[in-house]
Amino acid sequence: MYTVILLLIFSYLFGSIPFSLIISKTFYNIDLREHGSGNVGTTNTFRILGKKAGIVVLILDLLKGAIPVWVAMLVSTDVDFPVVIFGVVAAIGHVYSIFLKFKGGKAVATGGGAILAAAPIIFLVVLATFLITLKLSKYVSLGSVLAAVALLISVLFTGDLFMIGFGIILGIIVIVKHISNMKRIKEGTEPKITFM
Repeated sequence: MYTVILLLIFSYLFGSIPFSLIISKTFYNIDLREHGSGNVGTTNTFRILGKKAGIVVLILDLLKGAIPVWVAMLVSTDVDFPVVIFGVVAAIGHVYSIFLKFKGGKAVATGGGAILAAAPIIFLVVLATFLITLKLSKYVSLGSVLAAVALLISVLFTGDLFMIGFGIILGIIVIVKHISNMKRIKEGTEPKITFM
């Protein structure tokens, strides 16, 4: 049980690390929260800091979700606990970061990393949904929401109650965090990407 508690704490704290803010302040002398959407996620990094920083942050945010799951898998012989839980906790850390007064991103990349580690096939379905939507609409937010819907549908076919629970929690977090974006799309004020 102590191992589970330590893993949960590690997952939350690791997920809470605001890599985009660290990079923006360290290498660009910019507080990402004061530019663009004010969000510390991957999309705002791409928009404000460019492709290079955006790709680095994307990889780091994916790892925030994947590494806790992989670590849990490594010690799974000692832990009788569903490893996907640690991915959920990492995503929650990203959204409600203790280092940012419980504010943060929208859990897309970090949640994606958790899916990649726990269920690679589902990750491919979710990624394909995101990329196709992004290519057709140019809206990252719409791609994120439809990817969340794809996740919700995909996990139902696993028959794994913990995976289904993981998909529902993560899917709901992503959708709820993008409600304002959906309103802006409807109003025609949501910015489109220009790098795809």
